[in-house]
Amino acid sequence: MKSTFKFLIYVICFTAFSTISVLGQTTDNQKLLYKTGNPSDWPKDQDAVVSAPNNHKILLENDKVRVLEVTVAPKELEPIHHHQWPSVLYIMEAGDFIDRDGEGNVIMDTRQIPEPLVFPMTMYKNPEAPHSVENISGTKPIRLIRVEMKQ
Repeated sequence: MKSTFKFLIYVICFTAFSTISVLGQTTDNQKLLYKTGNPSDWPKDQDAVVSAPNNHKILLENDKVRVLEVTVAPKELEPIHHHQWPSVLYIMEAGDFIDRDGEGNVIMDTRQIPEPLVFPMTMYKNPEAPHSVENISGTKPIRLIRVEMKQ
């Protein structure tokens, strides 16, 4: 059982670190209005697993990486949280959603992008300052694996 779980984590990490999703799209050049800054200045109580534990489940953590299973249910609004390390996201499923910064300003509204997102999707993100995702879909959860690369 343990070896099966380790193999599953290996497959997830390998998939997440690929630059191209076989069945979906890659968003290497995606330009979003994410705030940056010094992650050490961000409130420790707003770390994703502390501030939004119902949405961020640790699958694996060591001194090199933290692998999170992230889910946001239909019509759910996540608590404000941040991600202090660069990440690779493997997004398996999502409907329309709005991502807002810590002050409530819209970073991304999927209803406003010119082409619909295709899932699964793999993308890289720098550390993300405090933000909150609202799943505005009435039927689809947001489901992804996030591999945070500790520095």
